[in-house]
Amino acid sequence: MADSRQKPFPVTTVRLLIVNEQGKVLLLRRQKGSYGAGGWCLPGGKVDYGQTVEEAAVKELAEETSLECVSSQFLFYQDSLPLESGGMHCINLYFECRVRGAVALNAESIEHAWVGPEDLDRYQIVFRNDEGLRRYWERR
Repeated sequence: MADSRQKPFPVTTVRLLIVNEQGKVLLLRRQKGSYGAGGWCLPGGKVDYGQTVEEAAVKELAEETSLECVSSQFLFYQDSLPLESGGMHCINLYFECRVRGAVALNAESIEHAWVGPEDLDRYQIVFRNDEGLRRYWERR
């Protein structure tokens, strides 16, 4: 008889670094009641079955911020191992995106902020995006 239990597996996600003219990066504050509620994160989300990571980046950016992706460049990946037993294991693919338009948030987020490395400790960052941001700023 086959084992019918679900096996845990990594989830592929895109994380988008949107940088303004002052060199600050866009962060979104998650809606209460959502995964990562009240925390701050980079725009992004899961890659859907049958979707390329580039398609996911463009879609997530438009859905979460109403910004249009003009161009994107893959930077690095990050393993985000589960923080607790049974938690989500994500493989985050970080992209730097050039955008057009003005930020308009969807229902997943309640506010946004532009932050630099000196601001990071003032925000409760979720999904280990703080690790990705530090790595990004170290390379600049």
